[in-house]
Amino acid sequence: MTLRHAQDGIERSREATHVDFVAILFIVWGALTALVGLSTLALGIGAASLATSANSGGHVAAGLTAAAFITLAVIAILWGVGHVFIGVPLRRRSPRARMLALLAGSIDLLLLPVGTPLGIYALWVLLSERGKALFGVRYS
Repeated sequence: MTLRHAQDGIERSREATHVDFVAILFIVWGALTALVGLSTLALGIGAASLATSANSGGHVAAGLTAAAFITLAVIAILWGVGHVFIGVPLRRRSPRARMLALLAGSIDLLLLPVGTPLGIYALWVLLSERGKALFGVRYS
């Protein structure tokens, strides 16, 4: 094996490590986001119970709060589960998972403070030439 082939192998393994790390970050970020969604759902259910109780005075405010919390909870749970379902096949080098990770990473850029660095890192790894090659992408 020549020195150049050895260097290519090391670079490929480094890139594979980056892709694996992105996949793990997606899974962890997804699990944490889903957990936040579940806790927000509990708050929404609590607000809904206040809205329906006969003794409370703020029916409208509690109802609007319940609707907002439950809506945000459903979005967070779906977003978190989506990240987990992207991260698992991303570790197996699925080209479809790469495209979904690029899409989710692009949207994550808007989610401060944790989503932004995750999105930047995911885009940097998955759009690099070596990152593309790991998924069998040959175009530039």
